[in-house]
Amino acid sequence: MDEALLALAVSRPADALARAGQVLAQRPDPTTASIAHQARAIVLRDSGRVDDAIAELRAALRAARQSPSAERTVDVQATLGATLGFAGRTAQGLTMLDTAVAGSAGGVHTGRVLMRRASLLRLLGRYDEALADLRRAIDLLHRGGDLVWEARSRTHRFLVYAALGQAARADRDLAIAERLLAEAGQEMESAMAVHSRADLALQGGDIPRALGFLDEAAERYTGLGVNRPNLAIDRCAVLLAAGLAGEAVAVADEAVRRAGTGGERTKVAELLLAAARAALATGRFPESSERAAAARDLFRRQGRQWWHARAAFVVAQARHAGGERGGRLLRQAVDLAHRLDALRAEEAPAAHLLAGRLAAGLGKAADAERHLASAARFRHRGPAFGHAAGWLAQALRAQARGDTAATLVACRRGLVAAGEHQRTLGAPELRAHAAAYGTELVAIALRHAVQRSDGRMLLKWTERWRASALAVPPALPPDDPELVAELGSLRAVVRRLETARAEGAPIAALDHERDTLEASIRARTRRAAGDPAGGGFAGTDLAALLDGLGGYRLAELTAVDGVLYATTVVGRRVRMHAIGSVADAEREVDLARFMLRRLAHGRAPRGTLGRLDLAGTALQRALLGPAAADLAGADPVVVVPPAQLHAVPWALLPALRGTPLAVAPSAATWLRAGAVPAPRRRRVTLVGGPGLDASAVELKQLSAIYPDATVLSDGAATAAGTLAALDGAWTAHVAAHGTFHSENPLFSALSLDDGPLMVHDLGRLRRAPLRLVLSSCESGVAGTVTAGSVAASTPGASVVDELLGMVTALVPLGTASILASIVPVHDGATAPLMVAFHERLRAGASFAEALLGVRSAAGDDPVAVATALSFLALGR
Repeated sequence: MDEALLALAVSRPADALARAGQVLAQRPDPTTASIAHQARAIVLRDSGRVDDAIAELRAALRAARQSPSAERTVDVQATLGATLGFAGRTAQGLTMLDTAVAGSAGGVHTGRVLMRRASLLRLLGRYDEALADLRRAIDLLHRGGDLVWEARSRTHRFLVYAALGQAARADRDLAIAERLLAEAGQEMESAMAVHSRADLALQGGDIPRALGFLDEAAERYTGLGVNRPNLAIDRCAVLLAAGLAGEAVAVADEAVRRAGTGGERTKVAELLLAAARAALATGRFPESSERAAAARDLFRRQGRQWWHARAAFVVAQARHAGGERGGRLLRQAVDLAHRLDALRAEEAPAAHLLAGRLAAGLGKAADAERHLASAARFRHRGPAFGHAAGWLAQALRAQARGDTAATLVACRRGLVAAGEHQRTLGAPELRAHAAAYGTELVAIALRHAVQRSDGRMLLKWTERWRASALAVPPALPPDDPELVAELGSLRAVVRRLETARAEGAPIAALDHERDTLEASIRARTRRAAGDPAGGGFAGTDLAALLDGLGGYRLAELTAVDGVLYATTVVGRRVRMHAIGSVADAEREVDLARFMLRRLAHGRAPRGTLGRLDLAGTALQRALLGPAAADLAGADPVVVVPPAQLHAVPWALLPALRGTPLAVAPSAATWLRAGAVPAPRRRRVTLVGGPGLDASAVELKQLSAIYPDATVLSDGAATAAGTLAALDGAWTAHVAAHGTFHSENPLFSALSLDDGPLMVHDLGRLRRAPLRLVLSSCESGVAGTVTAGSVAASTPGASVVDELLGMVTALVPLGTASILASIVPVHDGATAPLMVAFHERLRAGASFAEALLGVRSAAGDDPVAVATALSFLALGR
């Protein structure tokens, strides 16, 4: 009876709860009643109802003491002791467990009690004592043939080894535990073993695998009807490692809300700490400090010194990120660094880095060197995503002693480490967020370039990191049937949503279905592994870049600590110009875009062209300043802006109005685009989406220019058909409404006959079209990625120089030239512009030359002029 019901409690909790209730309803003998109450308690505890579990265990203990079995009493004491510990009453829990160990009869029975005491010792961070108990337990249980409890003990030892960073030992224990649990049919514990795999994957720096294990564990827990707070805690850790701090906040907030005050007190404290870390990474410093302080106080009351030190460190981090400096914070940081070292906590290097920063800021060079050296040791240790932080410490050490060369070497090595981590990630979203690990390293090098007024150095370091994300194509399986099915379902839901909105019907259920599908697609694509050995961008050969420009002039813009700089290259002359505030430039861009959006409605008040000219002059002053003089003339120009300044009507600037103008996310990307080989067949694809009255005329006229083109319109422009026609095309033209999804740019889409064609769809192309014209609204807009925790500590580094959108999904897949709009455009004015553009392409013009031609031909029609100015030639 005892083995069956108690085993069921951790294998099929719902069944165990029902069966225990039936047993107790029959007024059983004390031994049976004790077992039933204990089984109910285990289920309640594991579902977060710890107070209820303790009440059941006290009832179980009263019944056990009336039974003839001393072992029964000891077993309940052990479960009660562990549960009291989970509730935060750790001193009581340990006392109860010590009593149970002393009263155990030896053999298997003692092994089981030792395992439960070890679980509480692990929770308290007393790892050496926990390991001692677990070694004895595993030996006793193995010799006694109790394979299930041996597996449980090995799982606990896995967690201790994982916390200590001993991955090989942890992996060995977990593999044995998984095998034993599978053989015993322990469903719940098998799910927990899969969950534990996520922690091991994260320690190895494999974020896609960690996400996959967490998703699998979540499905198993849901099927078993249990809520595991650890799942939210571990998901937060993985999301933070992936740079997805905003999602980590949402996960932690929801878990804290669900835990409330009746759950496991130890898990409430851990969830508060996870929420504090996530808030810190998103720049919500007061909220982070408040939550971390609450967690710290709970840990102190629970006697959990290891956790207490970790929470206290987050409080110190939040205070520093919020602007606090001074000797008091330095003393706390130094104390925490030593405590975390002694406790072998994973935060120790970060604590030394904080102490080193503070000491350097207060002029305490020797203290700064000592702590930064401790942090720098981790540039070769631990998971790959943490190596860049070690190199950052090394760069700060060199900078503190005035060694510029060593500083730049450390920055370069750190960027290589960050790039290696990026290449382990298959999803473009994760790769873009992972760029945050290199942001501060780049910022250090850029500051040196600005201080030295060295344009070549500024250009080289801007390019070094800016080009990296676009060098690696997304590793999404093009034939994943489940991904294809989910994208198709999402298309259908979006169409139903549009219909319901048009008819005024309820949309709440459809909104929920769309959100669920988007979440599932994001999870699936994030699990895609990258190619650590392939692609990547090791550096910038400045000489090759200068040679590769040919007859083009280059203007590369860089934001450093909130100030905009322009590096121009004319011939082989490189010049650096300080322009002004990035915020001022963004305001001028917003004003210019507003004016163009108004003209998209086709109404142009008198004096519109003059106002556009004035806006262009102001925009030039804010974006180029004195650098405009280097770009005047007829020779073509390529502009490489930072991420927050990509959606700019560059042709509105007087210096650029009369020249062929290309825009690129990096100069290296622009050079690579020129080397992309054309497909052997010059296949042309023309696609017309629904809801655009002018698109039928546009496609008809373009069909005359390309008589052999594949034309998809009037119901034939489906997602599947369009993808097939785009794959490997020489030239493609898509006339369809575009929508930009600001919260999730990879769900930005072009509207087709069967619903939206999303950026996620484009990532499945084997080869993107060489040349692509998007005549839809805002097709060139891309989302910027915030730098999360890096932004919290680096002035001016609030935006990582990476993009997520239609254009950046296509460039790594082989698209060399793109025409796209940055604001909504007037349909009637767009059609003749597109025809004129393609006529010039057919005559041999580049995208930049063809776009200049149609701008010049716009005459004095304000709507036609605004439409031409709203398009950018991206790439070659």
